[in-house]
Amino acid sequence: MLIHLHVKNYALIDEINVDFDDNLNILTGETGAGKSIIIGSINAVLGGKVSKDMIRTGCDSALIELLFYVDNNVVLSKLHEYDINMDNNKELLITRKININGRSVFRMNGQVVTTSIVKDISTKLIDIHGQHEHQSLLNKKNHLSLLDTFCGVDVLELKEKLREKYAYYMELSSKIDHFMLDEHTRKKEISFLEYEINEITSANLIIGEDEKLKEEYTLLSNGKKIIKSMSEIHTYVNGDSTNMTGAIDQIGQAVRLLSGIKTLDKNIMNMEEQISNIEIMLSDFNRDINDYISSFELDESRYFEIEDRIDLINNLKMKYGDTIEEILKYKEEKEKYLEELINHEEHLNQINKEIDTLKNEIEVYCGDLTKIRKEKAKHISKLIVNALRHINLLNTNFIIEVNRANKFNSNGWDEIEFLISTNVGEPLKSLSKVASGGELSRIMLAIKSVLAGSDDIESLIFDEIDTGISGKTAGLVAEKLVQISKEHQVICITHLAQIAAMGDAHFIIQKKVKDNVTHTLINKLDKESSINELARLLGGIKITDAVIANAKEMKDYAEEVKKIQ
Repeated sequence: MLIHLHVKNYALIDEINVDFDDNLNILTGETGAGKSIIIGSINAVLGGKVSKDMIRTGCDSALIELLFYVDNNVVLSKLHEYDINMDNNKELLITRKININGRSVFRMNGQVVTTSIVKDISTKLIDIHGQHEHQSLLNKKNHLSLLDTFCGVDVLELKEKLREKYAYYMELSSKIDHFMLDEHTRKKEISFLEYEINEITSANLIIGEDEKLKEEYTLLSNGKKIIKSMSEIHTYVNGDSTNMTGAIDQIGQAVRLLSGIKTLDKNIMNMEEQISNIEIMLSDFNRDINDYISSFELDESRYFEIEDRIDLINNLKMKYGDTIEEILKYKEEKEKYLEELINHEEHLNQINKEIDTLKNEIEVYCGDLTKIRKEKAKHISKLIVNALRHINLLNTNFIIEVNRANKFNSNGWDEIEFLISTNVGEPLKSLSKVASGGELSRIMLAIKSVLAGSDDIESLIFDEIDTGISGKTAGLVAEKLVQISKEHQVICITHLAQIAAMGDAHFIIQKKVKDNVTHTLINKLDKESSINELARLLGGIKITDAVIANAKEMKDYAEEVKKIQ
């Protein structure tokens, strides 16, 4: 459920904060006040495309935040998969910062996330229905998913099993292509595979050897530099034949001098102890240098041997993988493929048997899905017809047609289409050939009202739901919205008083000019202010006492309707 909306520096919005109620939230306002901006800001934070031009003039960035209370196990599971921290309070804050350079940053509970993650999660959090979404009903590709949502968990479990079988079926089908080679091509493929396998095998690769070789190669290639430097260090420490006094001799002289005077001052005794330790450490260091120099071997033959080995390994990496592990894995895969090609008849027969078995299993799942869909389609069609009649589409007939396609896929073999007749005596036709824009809005509303019990999306936004309706129909649509709001949180933008009167919370969107700057504001109305807004919707420019009385009566009637819904 959407708890809170915060928008800053977006379009005409300086800054707004909106706390939504649980059930039916109504948004009204003059044409051009910014209702579309509110919906646009919500769409933006859910991953919709936004131009940098939407940043308020004079600002460097815009910020939009949506706070949800999440009580949906599917969403909670997805959040866990994406490692989004929920702090056990079930509150999810989704934010989007839009920068003047056109870049955006999405966050969920403070963690930076990708647009795809936001879209994946938000599809189960909130459903926005505007004119574009109503139009999606015209595409019969969307009808299958709508029907399956109605069908519930039985169909979802079957489809999950079917998808697993179908994925394996497609994998095996693609393997067939490997075996459908003519004899010449097959022998050529076998020869090439044998060459690759032999090339890797003959290299006798050992995992980790490339790193060890690099270390040894670095040491040998820098051997002269190392010995020269170590010899100079040895001279500085030990002295040389030119009577150059080394550090050991000089430290030794210092030790003897301090030993001669250490009894004269206790502080000197401490210094004498320190330099004696230094003399010991320096002597140990001198022995280590002598040992290193005497044991170091600059073997040029070993150097060239390592160089050749590294070149061989790098050449294999260029062909077969970036690491020795990947090269060996490549070899295993090619050995398996080689064996399949050599015994291709046997493997081809085995795969065909598996495919036949899978095909039979898949067809059983497809048949079970069809049976459930057909049973549910009849029942749901009747419910939708009743829902349509309740919103004044009295002579409408509606059926969900389930037909078998030429072949199955991961959803089964069914093709689903919504057919409708809006007048008595007219044949059922595709929605795209019959329904007007206003009718589409009501059909979507009817479908959502039937879907309310099985759809687990908690928040619904209806924009332009009142397109092309008025009078009695508007009142019936309003009652249907109330019915849906018993199962879901509903946010509805409307210009009709009949719908606005039903709101459990009523917000007004206004455009104000201050200091020659235009601002869009949104405020929650109390009951008296809500009645005044209803009067504006009813009466237009001139608000008379009669219009006020009518608005009050409408509000009282709405309260009575909500009690019995």
